[in-house]
Amino acid sequence: MPKQPKITTPRIHWPNQLTLAQVALSLEASTLVLATVAFYSQDLTMIFTDALNNEATSYLLAVPIILAYLIYRKRKMLRASISEPQPGKKWISPISGTLLLATAILLYWYGSATFTPLEYHMLTLPIFAAGLILIFFNPRTLRQAAFPTAFLFFLVPPPTQLIDTVGSALSVFSSQAANALVNLVGVHTTLSAQLGIPTITVIRPDFTSIAFNVDAACSGLYSLTGFLVFAAFIAFIIRDKPWKKAIAFTIGLPLVYALNIVRITSLVLIGYQWGDQLFLQAFHLFGGWILIFLGTLILLITSEELLKTQLFTNKENSTTCPTCRKDKKATYCSACGRLLRYPKTTSVRLDLTKIVAITLAAALLVSFQAPVYALTKGPAQILMQTPQGEQGNTQIFPQIKGYDLQFLYRDTSFEQVSNQNLTLEYLYSPQEENGLEPVQLSVEIASTMTPLHRWEVCLYSWPITQGEQPEVTQLDLHDVQILQNPPITARCFAYNSTTDDQIGLILYWYTTAVFTINNTSQQEQVMLSLVTYPDNYTATEQQLLPMATAIAQYWQPLETWDTIALFLSNNGLTLATTTFAFLVAIQTFSLFSIRKQRKQNRSIMRKLSKPNQQLIQAIGKAQKSSTVNLDTIRKAYRQIAGKNVPKKMVEQELLNLEKTGLIRRHLVNDQDSPIQTWQTDISMPKFRKG
Repeated sequence: MPKQPKITTPRIHWPNQLTLAQVALSLEASTLVLATVAFYSQDLTMIFTDALNNEATSYLLAVPIILAYLIYRKRKMLRASISEPQPGKKWISPISGTLLLATAILLYWYGSATFTPLEYHMLTLPIFAAGLILIFFNPRTLRQAAFPTAFLFFLVPPPTQLIDTVGSALSVFSSQAANALVNLVGVHTTLSAQLGIPTITVIRPDFTSIAFNVDAACSGLYSLTGFLVFAAFIAFIIRDKPWKKAIAFTIGLPLVYALNIVRITSLVLIGYQWGDQLFLQAFHLFGGWILIFLGTLILLITSEELLKTQLFTNKENSTTCPTCRKDKKATYCSACGRLLRYPKTTSVRLDLTKIVAITLAAALLVSFQAPVYALTKGPAQILMQTPQGEQGNTQIFPQIKGYDLQFLYRDTSFEQVSNQNLTLEYLYSPQEENGLEPVQLSVEIASTMTPLHRWEVCLYSWPITQGEQPEVTQLDLHDVQILQNPPITARCFAYNSTTDDQIGLILYWYTTAVFTINNTSQQEQVMLSLVTYPDNYTATEQQLLPMATAIAQYWQPLETWDTIALFLSNNGLTLATTTFAFLVAIQTFSLFSIRKQRKQNRSIMRKLSKPNQQLIQAIGKAQKSSTVNLDTIRKAYRQIAGKNVPKKMVEQELLNLEKTGLIRRHLVNDQDSPIQTWQTDISMPKFRKG
């Protein structure tokens, strides 16, 4: 028979396993970032829009840049920790991450129905990111990413009450210190207060006067808040002992505040010598960002000169050892322990399953996510042209039984002071003697949330920080829900005027409204306030609640929440407490499990041969004095056993002992480079040589 031709099947060249692992790792990292950004997209948009328009939060623009550098700097340790074998049960990490993620989501939804949803949302951001890290990777990776993850807390917008309270207190001290320094150099100035704001007035040689208002923007608070981010960043990147990091962080805050006092003093002297125009130009030139830059530079120099710290790796210490150059195929250097390549220890199939599950979960969460503040249709036209001039449109509010609605005035002076786009005042006046109180309705509109100041701060907290006696005494402050779906929460503030002993009651809330301006739809932030002066504020509050509900409904919310969202918001705190309790229980179980395993290891260890026991003892001895690598283990073993063992044999025995769980590989951070060591927590008795 003729010889049959040989049939060959073409070979398909699949990517090798390491390449697939690298692709899976990149997809995991990308999914982690994209899922976080997608879930918090509305909050992040609101925060960074505010940062672009307000000096108080402009430092937030630097947080993503610093965060990216922190991750880049830790990239080697993060990559190595992903491949590091983990002690304990493997299922604990993904389950703990899922519970942590669920806790963050539940707290997020609970916060959505509160008076301060944005603050609640951003407080959950680091928890959300930590949960995803545990799901995708492991606890060691989370430990290496602890500071970058915690750095996300800087994205939490500073509370308005804290800004106003601390800012006003700092403005008083800054103005007093600057005024004293100016007088010290022979320039006469007077210190006074205008509308609660400290004012330094200087008389120039031509007998003209210049007044410098030291408000919150000039108090140093904004620079201090921004510098706090950079001081934490510098303290982290310093390659030195923790106590030096703490000192560097501590001295940074008074340093930048002292620079701000010098800035105010310099500006007053410039205004005295050269006049108003150059004075204002210098003010913008030496603004907050310049102050932060100077403070950061001085802090770096101070830390390097006084504390002898260093920021970057010393090239002499980081030079690759000769063994590293020889062991090109090894996973780690046997002499110095430096990791030369990242071993693959996870399943690509499991990684892809996690990616798909998180992607679907993120898409589901985003699909029924509600706006940060209730989004309403808003009025079509706010202002109207009348024969008497421009007036507010009364049609933007409902007619309420027993009341007549009229427009009072537009407060342009307050708009300029507060940087608001529009401030309108209306009045609901009783139609007859029906026992109802007149209710003033205030509408404040701004592009961001920062200019919409809270009433309790303006009337009560601010005067106290100015060293003045407040004109009101706080009687009550609590939150109350005025609309169920979508949930809108208002704040009720009751006070007693100390000047005329009159009670005031204010019920106010925030919303996001779409306005038609110049034939275009614009989304603005709005604060609506109902103000009245009753005899009994408790009874009057019950009368204001239906009025607030009617106004909130009249503005036609564009989105209502579905049943699931309402259930999560109403029960979010309870559910979050439950998931967190499960997380604590699992972590407690993990600790007991590891401790139990260590006790079992002691009995297993007694069954080992004497050389293996001596090898474990050598690891324990080496980790007390130096880095535990192959060379230091061999040296310690020679001291215990009295003989030399080949390096290959020691390495093979270490791998065998690792399978028993008696020892484990452990990564050590050396100048942000991973060093592989061996570790055991088992205490061994001492052996004689021989």
